[in-house]
Amino acid sequence: MPRFAANLSMLYPELAFLDRFDAAAKDGFEGVEYLFPYDFPAAEIAARLQANGLQQVLFNAPPGHWEAGERGLACLPGRENEFREGIARALDYAAALDCPRVHVMAGLMPSGLSREMLEATYIHNLRWAAGEARKTGRDLLIEPINTRDMPGFFLNRQDHAHAIVAAVGEPHLKVQMDLYHCQIVEGDVAMKVREYLPTGRVGHLQIAGVPTRNEPDMGELYHPYLFGVIDEVSAACGWDGWVGCEYRPARGAVVNGTTDGLGWLRALRG
Repeated sequence: MPRFAANLSMLYPELAFLDRFDAAAKDGFEGVEYLFPYDFPAAEIAARLQANGLQQVLFNAPPGHWEAGERGLACLPGRENEFREGIARALDYAAALDCPRVHVMAGLMPSGLSREMLEATYIHNLRWAAGEARKTGRDLLIEPINTRDMPGFFLNRQDHAHAIVAAVGEPHLKVQMDLYHCQIVEGDVAMKVREYLPTGRVGHLQIAGVPTRNEPDMGELYHPYLFGVIDEVSAACGWDGWVGCEYRPARGAVVNGTTDGLGWLRALRG
């Protein structure tokens, strides 16, 4: 069975953020991820992790002005200094939280600039950032995101993400493969897991039901089959990453709504 991490930006929405660590541990999760830690001192988050025996497996680098709609800086010409400051801050948090990987969002494509210019900026920024991550022994991840949930996002497909990783040429840059986004944009998810997991360039997986982004026992993907594929391929190639549960509980922000929706996980655990 894959190792599952609770995404605390989406799960347990009825609780204050710091209380979600306790709830995830009570439900048997051993790892957690979330979007951003920067509203809280790293020491305070680290204390919650330690108190609950949890491993921090992933979070995002600063994305620019999130509240204003920005979704990353990596592909944006003219924002290089801000990008570098954000990477430095993310790596400081990663060290304090003993987190092995950080997701770097590509950003939305500005009007009036060519894809070629954006890609050149993207590769240049990622090459620098991955070099910084290498110094700390951590990985940076890039994630293709579907164009329905995030219109205008620069990176949408698995093949493009892997081409970017190859172009950057740094071993500490990998792909964050979200099966929810992959299904919406491309489909053929099981074959893509078989294709890309053995490359060593996939650093993290994420799941959610398609199309509603609720629990993975809802929607058009049959996750028990996909978990079997992940187990099979992992055993063959030695992949030992985490699967992030990045979905919105169908019951919403009600008491025990997330816990009551974990029947899919309890079934896997037997």
